[in-house]
Amino acid sequence: MKINTLLIILICLLSTSVLAQMPPNTAEDALIVDTSKKVTSVGGYGVAYYQYDKNLETSKMNLERFVLFVGHRFNKKFSFFSELELEDAKIEGGEEGGELALEQCFIQYNVDPNHYWKFGLFIPQIGLLNQNHLPDNYHGNERNRIETLVIPSTWRELGVTYVGSLSKLPLTYSIGLVNGLNSAGFKHGTLIRGGRYEGRDATANNLALTGAIEYTYKKFKFQLSGYYGGSAGLSSREADSLQLESGIFGTAVGIGEGNIRYTNGRLAIKVLATTVSIPQAASINRAYANNTPAFAYGGYVEAAYAVYQSKSSSSIAKLIAFARLEDMDLNSDIPTNGIIDPTVDQQNIVVGFSYLPIRNVVFKLDARFLSTGEQNPDLIINPSPTAPPYESNNVFVNLGLGYSF
Repeated sequence: MKINTLLIILICLLSTSVLAQMPPNTAEDALIVDTSKKVTSVGGYGVAYYQYDKNLETSKMNLERFVLFVGHRFNKKFSFFSELELEDAKIEGGEEGGELALEQCFIQYNVDPNHYWKFGLFIPQIGLLNQNHLPDNYHGNERNRIETLVIPSTWRELGVTYVGSLSKLPLTYSIGLVNGLNSAGFKHGTLIRGGRYEGRDATANNLALTGAIEYTYKKFKFQLSGYYGGSAGLSSREADSLQLESGIFGTAVGIGEGNIRYTNGRLAIKVLATTVSIPQAASINRAYANNTPAFAYGGYVEAAYAVYQSKSSSSIAKLIAFARLEDMDLNSDIPTNGIIDPTVDQQNIVVGFSYLPIRNVVFKLDARFLSTGEQNPDLIINPSPTAPPYESNNVFVNLGLGYSF
């Protein structure tokens, strides 16, 4: 299924329209805007789902995430934020799967109601999903693949950031300095995702700058965000031995992102586009043989509409229909020492429903229609004799639930 076909389908779905979900009302939100009446706040979120894979004719169920938030307001100026995440329900020695990790852990210093600093392990403002990843704040059981693979979510690093807003314009901004990436962890098919340190033994030999600007105009929100940093956090001697460029921004990775959101009553539309540039991908491939691309891109268009909305004095129940078109190519430009993989040139159509009986609980039903290029035989090494033949089209049906508080 080619991209033009997907666009036609999405345009047809858009003609029925769709809604923006209200920001979730959580303990973290209350602490951020200083409306919490508690000195210490406890919150969290979780996701569980069932998935059917049409091609493999297999199903799975997974408690994908359980996250516990603990925050504390020391005084009007200083607050503490933390999130501890358990993935896949449990961790067992010697078995794959499962992860226990800090999703954030930082001190916030409020300069005034419109300006604050963060110090520690935090999520930079890159894209939409990174800072809006609660399950009742996005559609579909699976997080969109553009902001999972091209922009890895949930992306947190150690550093410092400053967030502010202008008093005379509806404009907010952020700028931060964080540790850089590790190009040894880059992996074919997941791009830079495996190169994140996420707070664990991060090198400070290389650093990265992040920044974002968001402007509101009537029913629109516009955002531009970016990242530029080094990915060879080695000593100059080690880097030279691998023929990598060392230094603060050595073996650089650049990410650019822009999005537009439109909300009008029950209708909401999102458009997001992003690119990843790794100019020295050939050097990374020579050092680590991980088939790193020089350029990758992704984008999506999503529309959602509240087909049912019931207001009462205590809650608002919503049934939201949505459709999303995703397009990405994780190896749009490959250096001469890399191997092209058409299977990571992908398009997805995701359609489904989100039902929120109350603001912070959601039940989801969706189907994802995947289309990719054909396999490259040069990338098939020691294939399993029981592996089914690769099919460039597949369908995944998902049923799940999520919550936040």
